Amino acid sequence: MKKILTLVLVSALGGVLTLGAYKYFLEGNKNVVLSTAESNPSFVQTNNVSNAKVAYEAPDLTVAAENSINTVVHVKNLSVSDGQMTIQDLFMGRHPQQAQIGSGSGVIITADGYIITNNHVIDNSQELSVTLNNNKTYEAKIIGSDPKTDIALIKIDADEDLPYATFGDSDQAKIGEWVLAVGNPFNLTSTVTAGIISAKSRSLDPSGNHTQSFIQTDAAVNPGNSGGALVNTEGELIGINTAITSQTGSYIGYSFAVPSNIARKVIEDIMEYGNVQNGVLGVTGGALNSAFAKEIGIDETEGFYVQSVMEDSGAEKAGIKNGDIIKEIDGLKISKFSDLSGHLSTKRPDDVVNVVLLRDGSSKTLSVVLTKNNTFTLPMVGQVKNAKKEDLKKFKVSNGIKIVQLDSKYADYWINNGVKEGSIITAINDEKIETVDDAQKIIKNRSSYDPLRIELINTNGEKERYNFR
Repeated sequence: MKKILTLVLVSALGGVLTLGAYKYFLEGNKNVVLSTAESNPSFVQTNNVSNAKVAYEAPDLTVAAENSINTVVHVKNLSVSDGQMTIQDLFMGRHPQQAQIGSGSGVIITADGYIITNNHVIDNSQELSVTLNNNKTYEAKIIGSDPKTDIALIKIDADEDLPYATFGDSDQAKIGEWVLAVGNPFNLTSTVTAGIISAKSRSLDPSGNHTQSFIQTDAAVNPGNSGGALVNTEGELIGINTAITSQTGSYIGYSFAVPSNIARKVIEDIMEYGNVQNGVLGVTGGALNSAFAKEIGIDETEGFYVQSVMEDSGAEKAGIKNGDIIKEIDGLKISKFSDLSGHLSTKRPDDVVNVVLLRDGSSKTLSVVLTKNNTFTLPMVGQVKNAKKEDLKKFKVSNGIKIVQLDSKYADYWINNGVKEGSIITAINDEKIETVDDAQKIIKNRSSYDPLRIELINTNGEKERYNFR
């Protein structure tokens, strides 16, 4: 009996010791590990990484798509062009013609049927029709167009109020921002593609001296989408899809849109004035880069270098001089020509812009009143402008336009014949010239096969005539 009691006590003591060890070494250590884990920053970092993944998810674009697809239309252009002439046509004096059908897209901008599209979509049209996203088709008429910006305004008379796009501020669009490209390329109702803004103030001109200033995006845009909408995540119109760059003719990752601020200004001018009102700063020059800076002997590699200032321009009156470097305009940094030209494309004559420039290492801010463009590049001659009364009086003539810059290609020819900057052109192709608008009309209506006849007064006061073929 005594042995049994001893065995029970030993067993009980062993159980107590075993339970205590378990509590101490296992459960106690587990609590320590949990406590350490909760205070370990690596667990917090894991949670942060999870949140970061959520932040980089693509936004919900369904609302933007719903707000825009019904505002985009299909535009069909029927035009007639000269067909291939046969020997029989030549002998019979016939001019064969063939019908061509082109198509593109457009964006409704008012409830009563005004539609914005590309100029190249409606160019040379004999008949124009528009099909809405609900498959209703209407005849359209051209209100006006601007080949320079490739923007056109057309109008349909619908039997109901139409859904229309709301303009956004393209200046506020940011690189990396999500956008939708909406088009109606094949009359199959509107289609939507998504991407981001890849660049702003982009020019497709290799020289970089063109007035183009596109929004570049990687949203897929193909032939037939021209004139369609580029919208932000709110569904606001921030661009008109216009061009792609491709060796195949199909989309390969780069598409370009006219910024909405430029497009809106163009159509407002067309509706109010019947044509586009361009405000001119009055400077010529080029964008700086390392090579150009080295050539002219300066250290600055960003900005617009002023090589000449136009006579009687807002720039001249404000005090801008040759050699100045324009760094900003209205708070917009200028690093290339398209930055400057794009901003000016949203302005009209008599608008005031604030220009920050660098002169002899010092920064200056000048207010410039933009003027109407009264200059024109005359083929074979160079840049001409409206002549002032004192210019005409000097040469004893009653009308004419003034040569302000000779074409570098033909400058030696003119100078050798006594024609210099300041000479007055009085007639072109036997038509009297009063202003540069007269010269523009004559050149625009002139066939490339027609000769160019110029009558002028040289700097010696002598009247001369020149014929070019």
